[in-house]
Amino acid sequence: MLEFSNIIYESIIWLFLIYGTAVFLVYGWIAIYALGAVLRYKKENTFTDYTIIASNPNAPTFSIIAPAYNEGITIVENVRSLLSLFYHNLEIIIVNDGSKDDSIQKLIEAYELEKISFFVQGTIETNTVRGVYKSKNPAFKKLVVVDKENGGKADALNVGVNVSTGNYLVCIDVDCILEQDAILKLAKPFLQQTDKKLIACGGVIRLANNCKIENGKVTDVNIPKTLLGRTQALEYIRAFVLGRMAWSRASGLILISGAFGVFDRKIVLACGGYDRNTVGEDMELVVRMRKYMEEKKEPYEVLTIPDPLCWTEAPESKEVLKKQRNRWMRGTMETLWKHRRMMFNPKYGKLGMVSLPYWFFFEFLGPLIEFFGYIVFFIFLFLGIINWSFFLILFALVLAAGFLFSIYGILVDLVSHQVYAKRKDFIALIGTALLEPFYFHPMLLERA
Repeated sequence: MLEFSNIIYESIIWLFLIYGTAVFLVYGWIAIYALGAVLRYKKENTFTDYTIIASNPNAPTFSIIAPAYNEGITIVENVRSLLSLFYHNLEIIIVNDGSKDDSIQKLIEAYELEKISFFVQGTIETNTVRGVYKSKNPAFKKLVVVDKENGGKADALNVGVNVSTGNYLVCIDVDCILEQDAILKLAKPFLQQTDKKLIACGGVIRLANNCKIENGKVTDVNIPKTLLGRTQALEYIRAFVLGRMAWSRASGLILISGAFGVFDRKIVLACGGYDRNTVGEDMELVVRMRKYMEEKKEPYEVLTIPDPLCWTEAPESKEVLKKQRNRWMRGTMETLWKHRRMMFNPKYGKLGMVSLPYWFFFEFLGPLIEFFGYIVFFIFLFLGIINWSFFLILFALVLAAGFLFSIYGILVDLVSHQVYAKRKDFIALIGTALLEPFYFHPMLLERA
């Protein structure tokens, strides 16, 4: 019996060591590959003159789609912010998703809207559209407002896709704040595409918590005041500046943030638009678009650029944060399950052989394995079979690796774009990296 217990003990230890080694190797690769991607982007972008793109009447057309539900308090200011974006060939589509407040009435009054007859080009099935509005004022000629029956974010986005006329769709949350040159910077990768078709592109998302905002613009950048907010700021740096830049460079990116992403309209329509039966509609759409291109055997790319283009509010309470992360985890599970037949299928190239397996083994199973590790620790502690010297060395190594990865992400972020350039913000991020394993990480594991 004792020999059997030792076998079980050693097997569990070896499994954790093998998985941990794989995590170290993957994140080491991400760190190196992301820095290379950031440096290459900065070098290629050194002499870019965005005024040429801004003044070019033949530049690609973009349609911004912003679903809105009960946003009456801020909807007028949010739209005004979108109207101030620097880009010539742009239309702004606000989709009122059956709001129960006075959102649509406020828009009608503020922007002199009137209902018009409108030919809808797209054929994606959606809930009923009540009306399409445009402004009588030429100053707001870019604005289109759609009023529809409530159907959720994915359904509202599909209505926007149907109504849109641009070559590319910019799908955002209506309460996000875009940098005024955001569309200009996103237009460049689409203008540069050659033999590979760029089907989707995203930028870095930052947190607006504690930032000074005037007239729909971030005028003074500050790190969030609360520890919870600062930890999410650090998390966003690791996710966008390291993770997504590395996977973008490796042609393995399968997630463009739902808060701000650009998609090729023709491919979106060919794929049937957003899936209304998942809470992770943004990730699922990118996977489906990549699947479509793989099956058509056409060369393509999905990119992220390291410019901070969008600002959003992060949850400042544990309850709201847990709901958000539960939604993200459910979305990941639903996407992986729906497309499970592509996993380890060489027919789908890097998508099937690398990207989906990574998301399954590290993004989905990672929290579950870590949670299981805590359970095993307490069982071994109860049985008195822990090798304490080995455990403490391993524990210190894991903490040090996590801390160094966060510090590395902060430094790469400074190289890519000095958003948190104030000394106090830099020091606050370093302190947050030290505290995160003991505060933020265990809290997130509760969702596993």
